Parts: sequence; C-alpha cells; structure tokens
Amino acid sequence: MQYTDVCIIGAGPGGVATALKLYALGIDCVLVDKAQFPRDKVCGDAISGKVLTLLKRLDPAILHRFAAEPMQIGIHNIAFVAPNLREVHIPFRPMQSPEVPPTPGYVSPRLDFDYFLLQEARRCERIQIIENKAITTFQRIENGFIVGDATNELQIKTRLLIDATGAQSAFSRRYAGLQKDPHHHAGAVRAYFQGVKGMRLDTIELHFIKSIVPGYFWIFPLPNGRANVGLGLRTDELSRRRVNLREELQQLLRTHPALRERFAEATLEGDIKGFPLPLGSKPRPISGDHYMLVGDAGHLIDPLTGEGIGNAFYSGFLAAEQAQACLLANDFSADFMRAYDQRVRRVLGSEMRWSYRLQQLLAYPWLANLLANVISNNAYFIRFCSELVVDLANLERLFRPGFWLRALWRK
Repeated sequence: MQYTDVCIIGAGPGGVATALKLYALGIDCVLVDKAQFPRDKVCGDAISGKVLTLLKRLDPAILHRFAAEPMQIGIHNIAFVAPNLREVHIPFRPMQSPEVPPTPGYVSPRLDFDYFLLQEARRCERIQIIENKAITTFQRIENGFIVGDATNELQIKTRLLIDATGAQSAFSRRYAGLQKDPHHHAGAVRAYFQGVKGMRLDTIELHFIKSIVPGYFWIFPLPNGRANVGLGLRTDELSRRRVNLREELQQLLRTHPALRERFAEATLEGDIKGFPLPLGSKPRPISGDHYMLVGDAGHLIDPLTGEGIGNAFYSGFLAAEQAQACLLANDFSADFMRAYDQRVRRVLGSEMRWSYRLQQLLAYPWLANLLANVISNNAYFIRFCSELVVDLANLERLFRPGFWLRALWRK
C-alpha cells in the first residue's frame, strides 16, 4: 500500500498539468496511467493559445523547450469555409511577451505532445509517476480513497483523488454519476494523411459542410507533409441522421468539390479512428467528497471548437489550487470542494455556454453562408475573430444587436 495526499489518475494533458501545478505549489503527488508512454491518443492534435498562456504562467522554459522540438508546427491563421465554399481567413493574434515564442498555436501529434509533457513531469522530483497500471477499483474510506489495479499489485491510499482519465472515465461515469447526454456529447473521427494538396503550413482549416453542420470537417497541418484530417458531429444529430462518421469522411474526400482534388493522390496512414467528445455545454457537478474531475472526465470540451486540451489544462491548474486549499484547511468535503466547481464555471462556463448557442445557430447552413458572406471582407469582424482565439468568452458579443451595427458601420 502506498500513501499520498494527492493521487492523479491519467497522465494526459489534464493530469500532467495538475501535477506540474501541484509541484509549483510545493505539493507531492502520485500520477498514474494505464499506458506506457509514448502512446497515441486519438485527437485533432491542435494546441491552442490557452495552453501556451498557462504554460507561460507556470514556467516559460517549458514553452521554449517545446518550441524547439521537431514534433510540432506553428499555426498563425485559421480558415473557415462555409457550406457555400466562401472562405473567411482569420489571422491569430500572436502572444505578446518576450518570455515566450510568439507563435499563437501549434499542431502536434498527441503521441509526441503527451510524451513531452510527461517528460516535463519527470523533471520534478516530487511527482511520482507510475505507468502501465490501469486503476480499476475505487474504495471510498473515511479519509479518502483506496484505489488499485485489477490484480491488487498496486494499491494507493489517498486523501484526494483527481480523475483525469479522459472522455471514457469509469470513475466519472460510475462513481461521480456523469452520464452521457446525446445533446451535450459529440462523436468524431480522425485520420492521418500524407500528400494533401493545397495545405498552408501555418493555417488550420475548418470546413462547415451541409451534411455535417453543426459539426465540421478539419484539416490540420503537421510536420513532414502530414495532416490530421477528421470530422465531428453532435451525438443526437448522429443518431437522428443515422450518420456513420467513417463512411461520411471517406465520402466527402471522394466527392466534395472543395476536397476531392486535394485528396485525389493523398495517402491514408493507418486507420480512421473514432473518439467521443463529452461537451461542456451542460453544467455538471465535477467534484465531491475527496475527489475532483479534470478535463474530459469532467465533460469540459468546448461545444463549438471541440477543444479539450486547453480546458483540461485550465481545470488541472484550478484543481491543484483547490487541492492546496483542502490540505491547508484539512477539509476534503463535498461542500468545501464545491469552490472548484464554481471556479471552473466562472473561468470556462461562460465561453462554453456561448459556444453552444453559436453551435446551435450553425445548424442552419443558410446562416453559416450569410455570416461568411457578410464578414469575409469586414476588417472589424476579422479583428474580433482574432480576439476570440485568445478569449472565447467574447462570443457573448455576437448575440448583441449593437455589435452587428458597429461591425457593419466600421466595415
């Protein structure tokens, strides 16, 4: 039996972010993962400015080390393509700090990025890392939890359990009671391609195609001429339309006028893989007696963009700060832990609420076309979209009539 004040399950971005923040606060922890790293994780592979901002706050040296790695490609623009094929080109606003690289975003395979983060955790002597052990048993005791693997070779007694095991978390579902809601959940598929024509190496592409709105199709460039290609759609719409995402992806690559020529000679690497996206558009309790949920395990994926890494980082930092408060007060009760829920909701809740409303509006292709036509040459609106990359909470302004009057007036 091992003993620790804080045990984190899951060594993806959310789990490692929690551990690194705990280390910065002077708190020991145990970090456990079922896999042996490096390991793949099915994802869009986009790393937003939100992640870079948080890493900068933690330690700018981590960003410098990441920027020097060959596993990533810097992103400076995003291209939105409406159902009518009208393209809106948005430049990202660079990070304004001499302490960090100016690149506002990256794309990096999770195989590499997650391994990089874990190697950063290995630099911290107060983080004990245990790989290749799947935690499957959770026993609630008076002062915390005893968790272990199926063989009982590993047992950990902890005062605070932090679950960062991702979208298919058994603890989140069975113990914390967070069940899938098809209206606040999405499915997605991802594939790697070599030789996609017309890729701009500093630009990610989001295509809003009539057959899959309010979902979207993406092309994210990667080093060495590769691309992360995929599409996602809300689960209730998948059921209603009876869409098979793997088949839909292949059909679009063969027939869609904006894609068929670009993929005519492209080569698929490996398989088309699916993954679930528990969206943060529905408020849920993400803590309880002696536990907190971080990232995808807490259903914190942005409902519009599908981004999970940035929100996992944010919730991990907040969970670490809540852990510090619990240890200082010697209080791990659900009532005391509720401050974590409130902070997550205050930091992330507004942007996810407005993201969900915009996602619902984009279910109408005619509206997506109208927006693209209106804003494609509107400098005021394009500057606003650049700001959204940094702070999605600004989405609220889209629903104010005065914003549109100013945008049209200042065109």
